[in-house]
Amino acid sequence: QLQLVESGGGLVQSGGSLRLSCVASRFTLDFYAMGWFRQAPGKEREKVSCISSHGDNLYYADSVKGRFTISRDDATSTVYLQMNSLKPEDTALYYCAADPLETMCRDIRNWGQGTQVTVSS
Repeated sequence: QLQLVESGGGLVQSGGSLRLSCVASRFTLDFYAMGWFRQAPGKEREKVSCISSHGDNLYYADSVKGRFTISRDDATSTVYLQMNSLKPEDTALYYCAADPLETMCRDIRNWGQGTQVTVSS
């Protein structure tokens, strides 16, 4: 069973930056599309970003375009989410997700436990 462990969350002021990391264990990520989702209190989980297995197809939610960048390093089985110009509305629990069927994160089969991001105004 693929295991995903996120890190890099924390408390940051509005306008600040954070980089989230997701490390996979027990399997390599070479053939997985990988994504980041988030869920704020009282809201549904939403897809933030997704990267195809070859890294040539990217998705960003409109709310984060131009501010967030997803990347992957298959040599270390790690996926990153660089978050710049953070806003209070970015506050949420961020989850790493694995998509072995390459559906650009429409069909997630594995989830991490989440890392909390809190942006103060």
